[in-house]
Amino acid sequence: MEIYHISAECYPVAKVGGLADVVGALPKYLNKKGHQAKVVVPGYDNKFTNENQFEVVHNGKLKLGWFTFSYTVLKEATDKLGFGLYLIAIPELFDRPNVYSYEDDTERFTAFQIAFLNWLIESDQYPDILHCHDHHTGLIPFMVQNCYNYQRLAHIPTLITIHNGQYQGWFGFDKMHYLPNFELSRAGFIEWGGMINPLAAGIKSAWSVTTVSPSYLEEIMYAANGLENLLRYEREKCVGILNGIDNEVWNPKTDPMIPANYDLKTVKQGKQQNKEFLCEQFKLDPEKPLFTFIGRLVGEKGADLLPEIFNNSLREHYNEINILVLGSGDSHVENQLNSLKPHFEGNYNAYIGYNEKLSHIIYAGADFLLMPSRVEPCGLNQMYALRYGTIPIVRRTGGLKDTVVDFGDNGFGICHDQASVFDVNYSISRAVGLYDDKKRKKEIVDFILQIDHSWEKVAQEYLTIYNTLKHT
Repeated sequence: MEIYHISAECYPVAKVGGLADVVGALPKYLNKKGHQAKVVVPGYDNKFTNENQFEVVHNGKLKLGWFTFSYTVLKEATDKLGFGLYLIAIPELFDRPNVYSYEDDTERFTAFQIAFLNWLIESDQYPDILHCHDHHTGLIPFMVQNCYNYQRLAHIPTLITIHNGQYQGWFGFDKMHYLPNFELSRAGFIEWGGMINPLAAGIKSAWSVTTVSPSYLEEIMYAANGLENLLRYEREKCVGILNGIDNEVWNPKTDPMIPANYDLKTVKQGKQQNKEFLCEQFKLDPEKPLFTFIGRLVGEKGADLLPEIFNNSLREHYNEINILVLGSGDSHVENQLNSLKPHFEGNYNAYIGYNEKLSHIIYAGADFLLMPSRVEPCGLNQMYALRYGTIPIVRRTGGLKDTVVDFGDNGFGICHDQASVFDVNYSISRAVGLYDDKKRKKEIVDFILQIDHSWEKVAQEYLTIYNTLKHT
């Protein structure tokens, strides 16, 4: 099968969150199973684009309402990512370093989707599956079915994966003329709540809808930022598939980013060496349990709770624990986390920013990973932590609920039910007790190192859906 994945993010091309990790891994594993999976993302002006070789495979023009843009389709020349990577360069819209948060994001991603479909039509391509990811590509299933320009593509099955249903790409009907012409009686397929809603359009128009974990599918039936009724109506075509992780990128035995590699036999020494490296860098004590948070400092992740959580735990367990934070996001939370440093020197530190290499070292050196998320559709960090023998402390929600079982229930993690300061502080206290129980902690670390969350099985689940759609 020939499968196109269309996305705003793809690791290592452009990454903001877990969406990039999924799109950078799933196609590689589909190809290993003998298929032709390709990825299409916008051509951002970033490090990856500037440092790699590309060849021009198509030039074209697109109309966005009254505006006309030239676009170029570039193919990464070496296929070094394990799949064909295509960038759609629209200089006026994407010749910038960041993925999101520009005032013209509506124009940028609508144009990207139109350019992609124009390219298929103009180059006479008819792939077997169009796999769209999140609202940035949610208009594609609608346009394929309804826009006159793309009638030749209407037979191609479309699937949309919801990585985070909170973000839907809303914009007003005053911009409906951006879309290529379609029968106006079909406008209901792009409307939800009185606005054009690209995610809703994808859910209504795609042949199948997937979410990134089974529990998240159940949760968004009742909490989807206004789309609950639509999702319940379309329930029959929805499937929850738990994301995987790329075991080649995330492998403590071979990871080139960590100071000391290790496996099941050498995990104790290996983790201790990585911990000592971190503690030297951040002026912490390697003899104490190291707790960490890695991720975006936003409300969804429970990051606004962290300053109070850390303040309480560092006082309750005075001079008994270390805490290290890696993340960026809300400036108020960033400032609060930085302001804790002088009060807990030697036991607390924070790196405000994004650092892929440092994240690998932290997974390899930390004892516990905190994920007090309010919303976590799948969560990959807990899987990375497990892969590196770091015990996750999670709230039971979404994919965290599907992947972590409390050690009190014969499991291997620490779980709590509420995104609250009290619940997380109590979990940290339980973790301190577990750290002191060397035998039990060793059993858990040995067990979690052997848990398999690779994409092999997940890729097969997607192939099952693709095959079903092809023969519908």
